[in-house]
Amino acid sequence: MSSVIRPGENTVKRLLQLSINHEIWDIEVESSKTLLEVLREELGLTGTKEGCGLGACGSCTVLVDGMPMLSCLVLAVEAEGKDIKTVEGLIKEGEPDLIQTAFVDHGAIQCGFCTPGMIMSSKALLDRNPNASRQEIEEALSGNLCRCTGYKKIIKAVESLASQ
Repeated sequence: MSSVIRPGENTVKRLLQLSINHEIWDIEVESSKTLLEVLREELGLTGTKEGCGLGACGSCTVLVDGMPMLSCLVLAVEAEGKDIKTVEGLIKEGEPDLIQTAFVDHGAIQCGFCTPGMIMSSKALLDRNPNASRQEIEEALSGNLCRCTGYKKIIKAVESLASQ
């Protein structure tokens, strides 16, 4: 990682190499930019949503080295050298991941704003614990807020895969 200050600029920019969805991105970013800002504004990966920008809603959840992280609270420079996965990265060969399909099949999507974060938190749980209990599912989703569904269909969608 190297720092660059351009003439007439007060901000420090860093050259980063980020591994996102199994693709390497070489990008120059302001050192104060969050991972969320870089994903959405610099790389056009808009599946990750900004809800509150304070780490309270979970809409910006991505996987970093397989663990759910709130991308609004992580600086992009902190993510260098880590494996980052966004909701876009779950699609393989044009087919959605099982968790994405389960959300659709169980009607767990209303407005869709919280959905990417819910899906990524669920994916992280099921990758760690394929036989997660209802309580474990509820705990894994406790950092993700939804204003539309009441959570029942979301939990059912995750349970449908946990019981397989």
